[in-house]
Amino acid sequence: MNPKPMKKSDLGKGWIKPRRDEKRKISPEYHLIITEGTKTEPLYFQAIRDIINRKYRARVQVDISGEGHNTLSLFERARERVAKSANGYSHVWVVYDTDDFPADRINRTAELCAGAGTEDTTYHAIWSNQCIELWYLPHFGFYQTNIPRKAYGQKLTEQLERINADSYAKNRADMFEVLRPYLDSAIANAKLLDKQNQGKTPAAAAPGTKVFELIDVLRTYLGD
Repeated sequence: MNPKPMKKSDLGKGWIKPRRDEKRKISPEYHLIITEGTKTEPLYFQAIRDIINRKYRARVQVDISGEGHNTLSLFERARERVAKSANGYSHVWVVYDTDDFPADRINRTAELCAGAGTEDTTYHAIWSNQCIELWYLPHFGFYQTNIPRKAYGQKLTEQLERINADSYAKNRADMFEVLRPYLDSAIANAKLLDKQNQGKTPAAAAPGTKVFELIDVLRTYLGD
C-alpha cells in the first residue's frame, strides 16, 4: 500500500522529517595555502590543516606547500597547482612576507591575486610586512610600530616566556596551539591595524598583515 501523499500545507514544517531516500548534497570546500616560506609558515598552517582534516575530511581540504619562491613566482606556482587539481580549489591563499623584495613585486602579487579570481576560485594575497611573526604578536596586544625583522623574535620570546611557553624559534611546530587561546584578540588587533593601513599598498603598509583574513575563514572549522 502506497503511503498517503503529504499535504501541501505541511511541506516545509519543522516537524516533518525528510525521507530516508532523500540525500543532502554538501559540496566540499577546498583550500590551497601556498607559502613563500619553507619553515615557519608551513609549520603553523600544517597544524591548522591537521585539525580541520580530522574533523571535516569530506568537507574541507587544506593543502600546504612551502615553495620557497619569490612573490611573483609563488603566484604562478599557485595557478599551476590549481590547474592540476582534480577537485579544484574554492580558495587559494598566497602567503608571503615582504622581506626585502622590491615594492613593485610585492604589490604586483596582490594585484594578480585580486584579478585572477573565477566563478569557482578566489585568490587571496596574504602578505605580511615585514614577516609572518607580525601575525603572532597581535595575539598579545596591539602593535603598530614598524620594527626590523630580527627584532620580532626577541619580542615574541618575551611574550611567550610571560605565559610560560618557552622562547620563540622559527622551527617551532607548536606555535598555533600555543597562540590558539588568544586567537580572537589577534584577529581583532590585526583588523584594527589593517584599518589604519587602508588605502596603502602592501609594500607601504608597514607594519601590516593579512593573515587574519585566512584565519578568520578557517576558524569556523576549528571548533572551540
